[in-house]
Amino acid sequence: MAADKGFSLPTAEQVMEKLALAEAEKASEYLRKQAAVEAEKKMLLEKLTKPSGVSDDEALQRVANMIERAVSNGLTEVQVYRFPNSLCTDHGRAINQQEPGWETTLTGLPKEMYEFWDRQLRPRGYKLKFQIVDFPDGMPGDVGITLKWA
Repeated sequence: MAADKGFSLPTAEQVMEKLALAEAEKASEYLRKQAAVEAEKKMLLEKLTKPSGVSDDEALQRVANMIERAVSNGLTEVQVYRFPNSLCTDHGRAINQQEPGWETTLTGLPKEMYEFWDRQLRPRGYKLKFQIVDFPDGMPGDVGITLKWA
């Protein structure tokens, strides 16, 4: 049986080279995506460390809407926010341990939210709970803020 003259079988070395190039491209694409994800996280963290610019009146309206939806679903509490523990000066350790003064570890938007609650919602009988809501690799992860009225 004669081989087709228009076809040439690549050498094993050529096949391995082609495979290595494809793997390198996959690795490069993964690194590009990881860099984009990290840049996005960094931008979000920077945004969360700055004041929101939301007035108390606007925040009260937003809270009233959240509470109304939760109550219509028969709930007595609602998670109002979730943020990375890096927005705490101790990465959430004091919150996880429920240490007195844990609120002094808050920075940025979470601190602003705590202060708003203290100013506007606490006098109206609402409670606010900060807790670690996930533990990636056994370490404290994100912090959840729950507003309670029961």
